[in-house]
Amino acid sequence: GLTKGQFDELIPIEFWREVVDRVAQEVPDTLLLAEAFWLMEGYFVRTLGMHRVYNSAFMNMLRDEKNTEYRLAIKNTLEFDPEILKRYVNFMSNPDERTAVDQFGKDDKYFGICTLMATLPGLPMIGHGQVEGFTEKYGMEYRRAYWEETADSYLIERHEREIFPLFRKRYLFAEVNDFLLYDFYTPEGYVNEDVFAYSNCSGDQRSLVIYQNKFASTRGWVRTSAAFLVKDASGERRLAQKSLGEGLGLTNSANHFCIFRDMVSGLEYIRNSREIYEQGLYAELEAYKCQVFIDFREVVDDEWHQYAHLANYLQGRGVPDINEAMREVFLQPIHNRFRELINPGLFHWIVDNRLTVAEPENENYAAVLEEVDYKARLLLAEIKDLTQASGDPDTLVKDIHAKLVALMSLPLLDIQLDLQPKQEAKATKYLFSRLDRDPLVWGTALTWIFTHNLGKIYSEEGYEEVSRSWIDEWLLGKVIAGALQDMQIEQSAAWRTVSLIKILAGHHTWHQEQSPEKERANKVLQGWLKDSEVQRFIGVNRYQDTLWFNKESFNELLWWMYVTALIQTRSECEEAEEDILNIYQVVKQIQAASEESGYKLEKLLENVKG
Repeated sequence: GLTKGQFDELIPIEFWREVVDRVAQEVPDTLLLAEAFWLMEGYFVRTLGMHRVYNSAFMNMLRDEKNTEYRLAIKNTLEFDPEILKRYVNFMSNPDERTAVDQFGKDDKYFGICTLMATLPGLPMIGHGQVEGFTEKYGMEYRRAYWEETADSYLIERHEREIFPLFRKRYLFAEVNDFLLYDFYTPEGYVNEDVFAYSNCSGDQRSLVIYQNKFASTRGWVRTSAAFLVKDASGERRLAQKSLGEGLGLTNSANHFCIFRDMVSGLEYIRNSREIYEQGLYAELEAYKCQVFIDFREVVDDEWHQYAHLANYLQGRGVPDINEAMREVFLQPIHNRFRELINPGLFHWIVDNRLTVAEPENENYAAVLEEVDYKARLLLAEIKDLTQASGDPDTLVKDIHAKLVALMSLPLLDIQLDLQPKQEAKATKYLFSRLDRDPLVWGTALTWIFTHNLGKIYSEEGYEEVSRSWIDEWLLGKVIAGALQDMQIEQSAAWRTVSLIKILAGHHTWHQEQSPEKERANKVLQGWLKDSEVQRFIGVNRYQDTLWFNKESFNELLWWMYVTALIQTRSECEEAEEDILNIYQVVKQIQAASEESGYKLEKLLENVKG
């Protein structure tokens, strides 16, 4: 061995410093990567000048939840020279260590640490087999894997959903010029060292990451950054701090609102910009949960304070779409009245008190009609107030009343009709093939009655399209789908019903086609098929240069066209046997043509025309 004096005499200059200097001079394109342990990472890049250094502290400290120590390491680096953070290679496993799945598991803690790796400055490094969840600890001398392992499809899918999108935005997280680490203040006033919160920028894009690295829930505010080194033009060095509002480049104004999106949940949030400046951003986190906020943008409130109302309405909750939520707040008075008509309770009450052969005079029948009249009048008054329309709500209430009477008496149709027995049997048998106590059938019929004529409050001309458009523009479809799901209807079936109701709203006067009898079915079908929503509903698709349609969907549409035409006709005149027979004949002509077409669209049109 040598004494330190002898060693310094033989090697007066640090060996690795000489290597770095010679490499820079003789082979300047070489990347020097150092492996350091025991918190020597900073020394290798700061003193020795290595380009990158493997950051073992990231793996070890976060795995063992030494959160205070790791946050302190970041703080010390920011105070000395933030550029050093860019030189760290952060990893969760390497050939000398246990596998990532062995150290971090496969659940929220793993994905939380992986999110930090993907969003901190520096270079993220994924280990071999890490994404697939392999458990074999391999060495650098391995030529092949010795264990036969199957990739974990769940783990891969969650990486694709949560981690890979972050890697595709590395430009937003990799630099240090605007990187800020924040303290997370709890309601009790102390800093929760288990929470990692930091922001970064790239051009006009901003990000904020918050992660709880502890098996415990927490809540509090991200408000003030840790100190960081600032160099002015003269080269003088000083420490500075920023508020979250400054870090995100927001406007310190009570009239400005900040909108942003969480990449993990996909939800959007809104906060007042001055509130973020003065109080910070409030967050609640469960164990090992993470939020990655991006797409920050500011809006200025208008004279009606719509954004202020929206922020107050949401109370910090996230929503899929802020613009849609804004419309919901604006339309809330109409939605409230609409829900009073479109809800499972009222639907069940109507169905339970419909007229039947066994009970043609129900004692609650009149009360049902009175209740619907009252609620419909309130809805129409609200619509009239919003649109400043000139329509008469009382006239529309009478129309809804008449159609509801027609619907509730449909079970008695075979008794009330005055047709020849064979004709009557066919017309009513077709009706009763689906008309039972099915909640989806009655929910569809009732929703159509309550919506298809709403546009008349605005205009008598083209009211069908107005009614239909309001289902989308006023988000009434969302209310309808929600009510149907509350009746235990599956989500996909509920939204398919919304599509059907829009079709019926647009075509409920089809039976009034005035063409000659031989051309009527063809004209009616042509009118339906011009509607793109009808085409989607019946599943029109091209296969091998042939347009096909779905048999079951087409028959369902036909039946509903028949039912709505019956209700419309019966609401206008109870003694309309000839009209009902004509409606039935047109529907049966189209149905027969569809069966003979082999469900080819062009053949259907030819058959109906012929």
